Amino acid sequence: MTQITYPCPICQTPTTWSNNPNRPFCSKRCKLIDLGAWASDEYSIAGDELSLREHDESSEY
Repeated sequence: MTQITYPCPICQTPTTWSNNPNRPFCSKRCKLIDLGAWASDEYSIAGDELSLREHDESSEY
């Protein structure tokens, strides 16, 4: 069986898919770097911006 190899999205190290608990990353370090980038707003998903003033008062908790 041929192992699929792909580059880690963070450091580009060639990585195998099977038996890799950190996939798609090569290591826990790269996984945490990616998480930090999302947490610090370095990454975002395109979409319409929401205004806080559009908040529906009837939906208060």
